[in-house]
Amino acid sequence: MTVWAQWGAAPTSSVLANEWLRDAFVRLQASTAPEPRVLVVDIDEASLATLGAWPWPHARVADLVETLLTHYSARGVALDIVLPEPKDTAGDQRLALLAQHGPVVLAQMFDYNFGRPDPVRDGQPAGASSVYRDGGVKAAGYIANHAGLAQARHVGNMGFLPDSDGALRRVPLLTSYEGRQYPALALALVNCCNGGAAMILPTTGLMRVDYKRDWSAYTVVSAADILNQAIEPASAGGRLVIVGSSSLGIGDRVTTPFRGDRPGLGVQAAVLSTLLDRQGGLAPAPWPGRLLAIAFAVLCTVGASFAFPRLSAVASVGLLGGASLLWLGLAYSASSHDPDFSTTGPLATNLFLLAFAVPYQWHLAQRTSRHLLDTLRQYVAPEVVAQLLRSDVRDPLRPRRFDVTTVIADMEGYTTQVESLPVEAAAKLTRDFLDCLTGPVIDQQGTLDKYTGDGLVAFWGAPLPLAQHADLALEAALSMVRRVARLSDERVRNGFPPLRVRIGIDSGLAMAGDFGTSFRSIYTAVGDSVNTASRLEQAAREFKHDIIVGAGTVERARRHRFILLGERMLRGKEKPTTLFTFDSSMDSAPRYTGQVAPAMADPVTDGPA
Repeated sequence: MTVWAQWGAAPTSSVLANEWLRDAFVRLQASTAPEPRVLVVDIDEASLATLGAWPWPHARVADLVETLLTHYSARGVALDIVLPEPKDTAGDQRLALLAQHGPVVLAQMFDYNFGRPDPVRDGQPAGASSVYRDGGVKAAGYIANHAGLAQARHVGNMGFLPDSDGALRRVPLLTSYEGRQYPALALALVNCCNGGAAMILPTTGLMRVDYKRDWSAYTVVSAADILNQAIEPASAGGRLVIVGSSSLGIGDRVTTPFRGDRPGLGVQAAVLSTLLDRQGGLAPAPWPGRLLAIAFAVLCTVGASFAFPRLSAVASVGLLGGASLLWLGLAYSASSHDPDFSTTGPLATNLFLLAFAVPYQWHLAQRTSRHLLDTLRQYVAPEVVAQLLRSDVRDPLRPRRFDVTTVIADMEGYTTQVESLPVEAAAKLTRDFLDCLTGPVIDQQGTLDKYTGDGLVAFWGAPLPLAQHADLALEAALSMVRRVARLSDERVRNGFPPLRVRIGIDSGLAMAGDFGTSFRSIYTAVGDSVNTASRLEQAAREFKHDIIVGAGTVERARRHRFILLGERMLRGKEKPTTLFTFDSSMDSAPRYTGQVAPAMADPVTDGPA
């Protein structure tokens, strides 16, 4: 068997999908414009009812051929009928003479099934071509005409090899049997009426039938009307004629891209039109269809690798859908120019991208999102993370300018507290102290910047802006003091020294985001207000107050009262900084009114950084 024959016997889903799409294109592109070069004479139900059941006497078949050649001036006649048994002697002799001396092509049928235990061999093959010496689809058997017609000059094969789904889309133009080549029926008819010059074949194997014309495009007349000369002679003059039958009783039915249960006569007419188009230069100009399919598939793959990491899963699916629609438009045109290229190749590529690349990119995006969320949860309260997800902020860790309140807290006298403790006890004290500081940060929607050994840095107002970030930070600072006080009382009861927390707070513009290098990064805030908060925390060691508040926070606070402590020159500052603390009594001390106190109860000296 040839490769094409093997293809027809090896059904695959990709081949069937390709053919299904091509069939859809065939139906959309089919023309109903009249085909003026071909006449179809149909031994239809009306002819059988009028002239008698099949098989007819061979004399009647000879009358039909003679009438077409003489009265109707047909250019040539091909019989899509095999006559394996002799019937009436006079009729057989007339057919034999017509086939030897006239433009008449008889039919025979080759069998391509090599799986039969007993190959079909009925009649005597004829019409082997000496022009086509090589190629052709190998045949295992045949049904040919009887020996009395073996001298016919032109005999064509009307056997076919359906595709794996049973549809007839290709026909063998040449059949090879016992080292000889036999042309197809339509090819034999073209060569018979071609002035002695054999047609140059587009292929010596299976040729795809164009099916450019639907059945209604062909002029189809009843055999009875021809024999009765009931139609105008001009309607058949100069045409190539195919004589066959669409009668259900004769059973010549095949499946085509148009529909199932089509008469084989229609396939022969389509094959003849296909050959005439190619002979007359009417076939579409060839396109590099296979190259186009490969290039488009590669383009989709490269484009997807570039676009998918930058798009959402929904947008990626939309991109593939748009590319597939574009390909369908190209394939619609290319299918009529290149009979063998795959219309579904790029679609299969896009389906693969949809099935694997889009989920893979989605997985990567999810993994990135999970990493982002895990990173945020180390710094940010869960409700803030939830708000970030609802806000659909792109890249929330990217550094941005925010109005923030920074809280810096640590333990006073940490070294003194732990130097006499065992390592385990020192570690427990550190954990317990940091728990007292961390809980209020998370409870008040703060962002944990970092731990500083015995303290921490936190800020409010990033990565999501908070309208009351100053008040939230102040509430957290007060809660820290209360928690540390409870921890201190517990330790004092156990014979340990008391604990004290020092806290500095200030508010202002800062750059908050993921800062660092490719080796390590951290979500932090940098800016003058952050540095000021650090200096205020250092200044707290010189006061009896646990919390020292900067002017930026006082300006933004709405729910708290403050006591003005005065101005101090802090390290790294060119101007004096105004210091405040909480009004813990709420009633016993005057509320800050914006006037700097003339003097401070406690002397303040700027300690070392």
